[in-house]
Amino acid sequence: MDNDTIRSLARMDSGGAPVVSLYLDVDGSRRVRPGDYQRQFEKLVSHAKAAAAGAAGAAEDLERIQAYVKGGLDRSGIRGLAIFSCSEAGLWEVINLPVPVRDQLVINQSPQLAQLELLAEQHARFAVLLADRQRARVLVVQMGEIVRSEERFDALPRHEDDGGDWDRDHVHHHQAAAAQRHLRRAATLAFSVFQDDGFDHLILGTPEEMVSELRHELHAYLRDRVATARPIPLAARDDEVRQVVQEVEEELRRSRETAVVGELREGLATGKAVAGLAPVLASLVERRVATLVVSTGFAAAGWRCPACDHLAGVGRRCPVCPADMDQVDDVVEEALGLTLSHGGRVVSCRDNADLDVLGRIGALLRY
Repeated sequence: MDNDTIRSLARMDSGGAPVVSLYLDVDGSRRVRPGDYQRQFEKLVSHAKAAAAGAAGAAEDLERIQAYVKGGLDRSGIRGLAIFSCSEAGLWEVINLPVPVRDQLVINQSPQLAQLELLAEQHARFAVLLADRQRARVLVVQMGEIVRSEERFDALPRHEDDGGDWDRDHVHHHQAAAAQRHLRRAATLAFSVFQDDGFDHLILGTPEEMVSELRHELHAYLRDRVATARPIPLAARDDEVRQVVQEVEEELRRSRETAVVGELREGLATGKAVAGLAPVLASLVERRVATLVVSTGFAAAGWRCPACDHLAGVGRRCPVCPADMDQVDDVVEEALGLTLSHGGRVVSCRDNADLDVLGRIGALLRY
């Protein structure tokens, strides 16, 4: 799962055909036997069929998803499952997730992406560069899982290697030069991983006295992504590295949420932002929303026009075109999808009192 996948789904046009979106918790620690998650899935299907009132085309997609879920999932390494299906539009997307999700099955005219967007926003991709004078490791971590690991070793010259012809000071200077070359190669290794896999943040795990040297050797793209430096041992276990990433990720989340809500409050005073559901929906329909800011878990019933994508808290007649709008269970979910399809950004804030006071939703505007 990455932002490109989410944006591709957000831009998907079903041509009015129903899209089935499934999120299913398949975490083996809570649902030990396949029957545990399959029973929950059947309940979701039953409720969705009743809510969709037999929407044409949805039955085929539900059967395809049922066959997949009951066909014997390989749950090694996955705890959550997301499936998006629309046979009429040629959509079939299965995303295995290393974190659990909230059980949800929705039949609508567009994929339901709020959970994916929240996961992507909460779990950015991190790289950890561990280095000393001879060894280097690069680990890429996303959603608590190490998805790539690379190592390099450059031996330092020893006094015994020169046959005793050089004095120890000469060997020391030779070692310093070799160590510097090693750091350069470690930085090159990290950049190679970045070119192959990409990552959002870089953590430097090196002794404090080496941080400045290592940072200097990094490519400018990577220097811009350095989140912090921690003295992580080269021999650190994978779970220790994951714990550091989790701590840094939480620090960045709090900082990011504080900053964006502060920007929202300032924007309200200058007309560069709006707050509250109705003003946000109006700005979104006008394609003015650059960043949508929403409290985690905020939901509200509303309306969506199938002809022009107009969103509103009340319906039924669309104020933009003569079509009748469709009632939706969660217009906030629709707003998330529309923001992404317009190339905007979504920030979900957890327990932010300042945002709650503003109506639990706001938007930074393009103009």
